[in-house]
Amino acid sequence: MLYESLVKPLLFRLDPERAHEEVSGLMALLAPLPGAAAILSVLTGRGSRGLEKTVFGLNFPNPVGLAAGYDKDGTLVPLLPALGFGFIEIGSVTLEPQPGNPRPRLFRVPQSHALVNRMGFNSEGARLMARRLACQPHPSVPLGINLGLNKGVEPSQAPSAYARTFRILAEHGDYFVINVSSPNTPGLRDLQKVSELSAILEAVQEANPGHKPVLVKVSPDLADEDLAALVETAGRLSQGLVISNTTVSREGMEDGEAGGLSGRPLKKRSTELVRLVRIMTKLPIIGVGGIATAEDARERLDVGADLVQLYTSLVYEGPCVVKTILRGLAERR
Repeated sequence: MLYESLVKPLLFRLDPERAHEEVSGLMALLAPLPGAAAILSVLTGRGSRGLEKTVFGLNFPNPVGLAAGYDKDGTLVPLLPALGFGFIEIGSVTLEPQPGNPRPRLFRVPQSHALVNRMGFNSEGARLMARRLACQPHPSVPLGINLGLNKGVEPSQAPSAYARTFRILAEHGDYFVINVSSPNTPGLRDLQKVSELSAILEAVQEANPGHKPVLVKVSPDLADEDLAALVETAGRLSQGLVISNTTVSREGMEDGEAGGLSGRPLKKRSTELVRLVRIMTKLPIIGVGGIATAEDARERLDVGADLVQLYTSLVYEGPCVVKTILRGLAERR
């Protein structure tokens, strides 16, 4: 395969964030060109039909989506569906622009097919994203927007900050995700507590007269009692859950760089969380973490996820991974 034999070795010679910027920059140049999406779709192979799903009132052509973090500022929205995704989630986007944490802040762990990031919500801000999305056609698949919080925002101001970010972007997204679970913004995970999360969701829903689905992204590092409280709160005030964000755990691995770990090492914990949360609630669940094959996706769907997402496997398996997963899912229906 061209990616495995030629492209991947070249990209892996670069710093991970530089490699991502090079690929994203090329895709951003191609995105507005007529026919670019059709050509990319042909190059990445044949997908599969018959995998349609309706979840929280939205129609998904297939259950495999792109997780937040790959397209933080919405520059690649016109092109990403050509890879076969049934939906795409952009962000995390913050209310005001911010640079994120100092570099280096993205690291590969090749022996584990994993990434570690401590990006810190680097974002061009909600207003620029809104202007960008307004100038391009809505994608052919549902578009999710993941909402983060600027560094240094006091907990008491978090509800209004999330609500303002939502209001700026409300007309452009089909669903929205409240990210209170990234490990890379100090104090953010404390907002998963019932009182703080309730206030955030109430503020966002008050700013949501169009009743767009609002989901909560969950940390894999929550204790069981805290998870149960979060799920109960989400059941009252949101329309779904994303399980899970990256982990700070390094179980079974040598200690490495600080930050959130994604990819294969997260698979077991994320699957366990989906199974556990499905017992607790009937809310729709998007399962994410360590999905690289059709078997991974099927397992997550079988234990209770309604949809799944991937990101790290794009880095290790390449742009054909989505359609390979879809063909495998279609064969096992």
